[in-house]
Amino acid sequence: MTPAALTTGMTTTTAGDVDVAGWTDRYTHAVMDTFGPPQRVLVRGEGPYVWDADGRRYLDLLGGIAVNSLGHAHPTLTAAISAQLGTLGHVSNFFGTPTQITLAERLLGLLGAPAGSRVFLTNSGAEANEAAFKLLRRHGGPERPRVLALEGAFHGRTMGALALTHKAAYREPFEPLPGGVEFLPFGDLDALEAAFATGGAQVAGLVVEPVQGEAGVRPLPAGWLAAARRLTAEHGALLVLDEVQSGMGRTGRWFAHQHPHLGGGVVPDVVTLAKGLGGGFPVGALVALGEHAATLLGRGQHGTTFGGNPVAAAAALAVMGVVERDGLLAHVTDLGAWLRAEVQGLGHPLVAGVRGEGLLLGVVLTRPVAALVAARALEAGLIVNPCTPEVLRLAPPYVLTRDQAGDLLAFLAGLPADLGADVGDPA
Repeated sequence: MTPAALTTGMTTTTAGDVDVAGWTDRYTHAVMDTFGPPQRVLVRGEGPYVWDADGRRYLDLLGGIAVNSLGHAHPTLTAAISAQLGTLGHVSNFFGTPTQITLAERLLGLLGAPAGSRVFLTNSGAEANEAAFKLLRRHGGPERPRVLALEGAFHGRTMGALALTHKAAYREPFEPLPGGVEFLPFGDLDALEAAFATGGAQVAGLVVEPVQGEAGVRPLPAGWLAAARRLTAEHGALLVLDEVQSGMGRTGRWFAHQHPHLGGGVVPDVVTLAKGLGGGFPVGALVALGEHAATLLGRGQHGTTFGGNPVAAAAALAVMGVVERDGLLAHVTDLGAWLRAEVQGLGHPLVAGVRGEGLLLGVVLTRPVAALVAARALEAGLIVNPCTPEVLRLAPPYVLTRDQAGDLLAFLAGLPADLGADVGDPA
């Protein structure tokens, strides 16, 4: 039995190979079927690669869905987590810790937060958005029951975050959800203005992703966020930016709304973060900006047992330190632009184009065959995500190189031009 097998409790066949079928069977009998059967059983990772229980290597171009910003088993990150856990692992939020306080200060600094801004640390993006929903209710009260979100939005699966999420298949099994949420057409400025023109004084806030990930990697049109900031300010509503997927360097800036063509200098009232913040360790944050931030969620109005624990905060600080030390924001920008141009330059009849920013990219297909392409990619040793029938989502680690990304280009170039032709054109 291999050392990896010993440390993970794997069984082996008589030939000495890992019993992958046995792991899959155990999964189906022990793990709730919320995700379906696992595509592979993964046992270790290094850099942008992971290995399955069969010993096969895969280039991880999804990064745990935009989580593993530094790849797998990054030495600085693992050392920071180990050192902190060996010093102080967890205390309740009756107490502060140096890592917790420093992380909050660093996030405020990266956002250029004005005086009075405050941070609430969480465990995940859904929890950060749940806190944002409660904050909007506190801000609006009964006089402002309306909360605006966008079609295609994904903000999480807890009840408040789910109320902000647009997809009917996610919402309907759990209705009735918290009320008052209205969905506007994505990127439609006229619809946004109309929503405020009729009952703007009743709007508590607007919640948007600068780049929608789940809906197919869709950046908001240029100027839309600036208009949203103007309208929310004019009507006393809050502007909440969900940067859970697009934040912490994923697009080549610390936050996607800092790109001139996306945000144009917009200063939101609230930003929610998670995913890449901890590089694989669970941590999220709600950052409230401005002089009233400290009172938006007062004492006893919200809480979390594990949020802001010393180990999670140490992980986040380590990730930010490596991104700065290794110049990864510039690398993400350069590699993303190169990869986008190379994919489009293939001229493959299945590829209609590429959209997104930095290393949050969507390869748009000419037919609704993303799931088929993703399955073929997995067989070829590449992990990508068919986030919609027509779009492959790429969110690889920031440490990915051009040579490594070349495997994706070779795979796409080798796809049959008529792949899935019987599926027909996308609706």
